Amino acid sequence: MFDFDATLPVMALQFILLVIILNATFYKPLNEVLDKRADYIRQQEIGGKEHLEKARELAAQYEQQLSETRKKSQEVVISAQSEAKKIASEAIVIAQQEAQIKKEAVAKEIAQQRQDALKVLEKQVDILSHQILEKLLGPKLIK
Repeated sequence: MFDFDATLPVMALQFILLVIILNATFYKPLNEVLDKRADYIRQQEIGGKEHLEKARELAAQYEQQLSETRKKSQEVVISAQSEAKKIASEAIVIAQQEAQIKKEAVAKEIAQQRQDALKVLEKQVDILSHQILEKLLGPKLIK
């Protein structure tokens, strides 16, 4: 089957020469491209991880700022509510004082009008009683 003559070393030499040529022209550039691609993928992965970490840090900062802003807004709302309650209570006190003053003024005015009405009625009662006496006793007896 196999002849071990001079063709075997020539075939071996051709095979080795073919491997060297293929390695130089095909496999070496292909390996370089594959290595470059692997390096590119590694760099992109590292860059992606860095960007992801930065994004997480920014998200954490934004969450913290949002939390602080919410706390401040709640404090502002509570402060505004307490200020509004204070203003409302002051307005109520002032309104009550004004109402009390007006009530007292009206009560004084009513009392004055009552006194005036009583005086007028007393005069009218005097006049009527005098007229009644005149009619009953006569004008000459009353003086």
